[in-house]
Amino acid sequence: MTELSAAQYLGLIALGLVTGAYGTLIGAGGGFVLMPILIMLYPGVGPENLTSISLAVVFFNALSGSEAYATMKRIDYKSGIIFATATVPGAVMGALHTAYIQRRTFDTVFGVVILGVAVFLLLFPERKFQGEKKTELRRGSRYRIARHLVEADGTGFTYSFNPVLGLLISFLVGYVSSLLGIGGGIIHVPALVYLLHFPVHIATATSHFMLAIMALTGTLVHILTGTFSHGVHRTVALSIGVVLGAQIGAHLSVRFRGKWIIRSLAAALCLLGIRILMML
Repeated sequence: MTELSAAQYLGLIALGLVTGAYGTLIGAGGGFVLMPILIMLYPGVGPENLTSISLAVVFFNALSGSEAYATMKRIDYKSGIIFATATVPGAVMGALHTAYIQRRTFDTVFGVVILGVAVFLLLFPERKFQGEKKTELRRGSRYRIARHLVEADGTGFTYSFNPVLGLLISFLVGYVSSLLGIGGGIIHVPALVYLLHFPVHIATATSHFMLAIMALTGTLVHILTGTFSHGVHRTVALSIGVVLGAQIGAHLSVRFRGKWIIRSLAAALCLLGIRILMML
């Protein structure tokens, strides 16, 4: 990769701004938008180099977004730390396998799965959000953890989840997201909402918190293996944009109802799935 001109710096900052705002709004970190664009901008660069750039940018996006969500008191820290213990080893494995796994076969399966999730969310956008601000504690299993969270505006949420299922999902999310450089919130948010029954705003904020830990882990692996050294300038420019954009996205989330966030996420998943399949 060559040095950047002033125009290229500004262009990457603008790209980071949009990516950070949208990624934080839906709790996905923005890597699902950034990675396809990087692939198109730099067709001659290896996937491990582009993945390292994307993960580093996702980390700064998630860190900035987490700070904003922390102010709103939307992050379930206890659950986030539990799930992070599974995303970290998954992220390490994914980062190490980037250069060895055949992307064509993997992308085919992943693209189809992503499109399936997108269709599900589009068909059932309100399934878990009717009365989402009411107290709801699911019972029927002793292997559940209950949580009660009160946001800065006084809105209270009571919910419960299966920690074993959460750990399994988090490991897979950490592996896949680190492998492809797309963050992980785009998979983690619907999993938290539909499988673990998190309220949508808590899911997006907690996902961002976990994403910061996962993306940092993947980035450190790339630094240690030497694949990150060629993308420092681009990472700096993109990170400036995503840090600013993440603050915008977090505050915009207050204006959107849960079902609209999920519909936006479904649209993003659909675009990602189509992009992956078209590049095969």
